[in-house]
Amino acid sequence: MISRNEINELLKDYTLDNITVGAMGSHSALDICKGAKESGFRNIVVCQKGREKTYNQYYRYDGRLGIVDETIILNKFSDITDNKILLELQKRNTVFLPHRSFEVYVGFDRIENEFLLPLFGSRAMLRAEERDAPRNQYYLMEKAGIPYPRIYKKPDEIDRLVLVKVSEAQRTYERAFFFASSPEEYMDRAGELLAAGTITEGALKKAIVEEFIVGAQVNFNYFYSPLDDRLELLGTDTRRQTNLDGILRLPAQEQIEVMRYVALKTVESGHIACTVKESLLEQIFELGERFVRVSKKEYPPGIIGPFALQATFTPGPPKEIAVVFDISLRVQGSPGTRFTPYSGYLYGKGISVGERIGMELRKAVEEERLDEVVT
Repeated sequence: MISRNEINELLKDYTLDNITVGAMGSHSALDICKGAKESGFRNIVVCQKGREKTYNQYYRYDGRLGIVDETIILNKFSDITDNKILLELQKRNTVFLPHRSFEVYVGFDRIENEFLLPLFGSRAMLRAEERDAPRNQYYLMEKAGIPYPRIYKKPDEIDRLVLVKVSEAQRTYERAFFFASSPEEYMDRAGELLAAGTITEGALKKAIVEEFIVGAQVNFNYFYSPLDDRLELLGTDTRRQTNLDGILRLPAQEQIEVMRYVALKTVESGHIACTVKESLLEQIFELGERFVRVSKKEYPPGIIGPFALQATFTPGPPKEIAVVFDISLRVQGSPGTRFTPYSGYLYGKGISVGERIGMELRKAVEEERLDEVVT
């Protein structure tokens, strides 16, 4: 693991009044770039050849329009750990922002051991998102007292509706979710996906079998500031997934008919900003506070900057309870959370994740505390 001492030594050679904010060209790079620019930083996007137009053409800054200052185009994303690329980024005094695509295309081993750049956030915690990692998100939720669905160790134990989370064969970063309510139904559905080549035997052995919680799904998008020791709720949203969304828009009878010919998919295609009842905010903040506390204990110095708890509200009685089914330990995927009112209640205007990162970096630079927000 690249140590904080190594990063601090690297920061000694940085010109702190000329920091560049970097991101990989996918996921939420545009929001990161916009936030950097609004806080007076230059930005750079590392792109993969064939996927660069969004950053190198459509949103490239021309002195009047656009937000992306500079791009580096690689043959493949994983080349970002090559020494010559790292040196180019170091020369630009780059602080890099991890997001899900960065994790997927570079891999945790390289991020932890080869990516010698200051990361805004907790480098050591990124791997905890993976459900088969030690001290993973389930471990953290258990330690924090955060409600989460029952996990079944064996399909034979299934006694209610479950959601099986298994990686796709071709797109290993996507999951071929399927439902089952008994061991027999699990075997039948898994057999169909194996026969179709959608999943592999190896992936099925690593699958998570999780109780399916029926309720309203909401993502809680937080920001923890080590500089101010303050937890903020930047916004709330929910996901749009294909082809699930299309099927759900059909009447029940047509859903049954369509499902005879179309396999259910839950590939994320976007997000919708949504709000929650004001009476639920204390519960949402308490869950975030619990997570911050356990992160400091288990992964010192703990979570830095943006993270999200994805939850389902169950109806009660006596009251609605949020059950968390997934955690994001880095930049979340939705720039639209600023269109919910929660950051505005604090700052007087809606603030996106990228903008809040830029604000924290600006404060860290001005107070000479950059080492407190990078790892």
